[in-house]
Amino acid sequence: MGDSAVWVAALTGGTAVFASWVTNLGNVRAARVQAEASAQAQHRGHVRQSRRAAYLELMGHAHIVGELYRMALDAFHQITDPGHQLTRFEELRSELREAYDPLMHSVRIVVLEGPSATAEAARAVLSAARETNGCLWRITCDDADARARFFEVQGAYLQCLGRFVDAARAAMEAS
Repeated sequence: MGDSAVWVAALTGGTAVFASWVTNLGNVRAARVQAEASAQAQHRGHVRQSRRAAYLELMGHAHIVGELYRMALDAFHQITDPGHQLTRFEELRSELREAYDPLMHSVRIVVLEGPSATAEAARAVLSAARETNGCLWRITCDDADARARFFEVQGAYLQCLGRFVDAARAAMEAS
């Protein structure tokens, strides 16, 4: 009976050690899965915050550019003296040059942050701004068709900005 008790004790002890090892292995795997899930959630949160900041920055710079376009439209309607109107357009062109660089920078950040639909919408905003600025320059060069074209491309700029806002909203909802 003594030999049986030793064997039972050894078998019970071995089973306990094996069960402990299996439990420990499971706990390690569960901890690893939990750590990976936590790291992924933190990464997604960081990407979301980074994108949101980039989108807001672009919208802020685009708003400034849009306000300068609105001032140009006001100059068309409120200033009747051609010389004074030309001076006002030159002032606005100078302000637009200063506002264009931050807009271009923020578009590049959005292109970097993605996703592609939002990046394309941001590029369209920049392209529309470039075209609108060109029309304002042609107005100062006394191009007869430039005024009508300015109204057209300024409206296209606002539409591109609206599409960007929609794309940014969709990207934020998806993340």
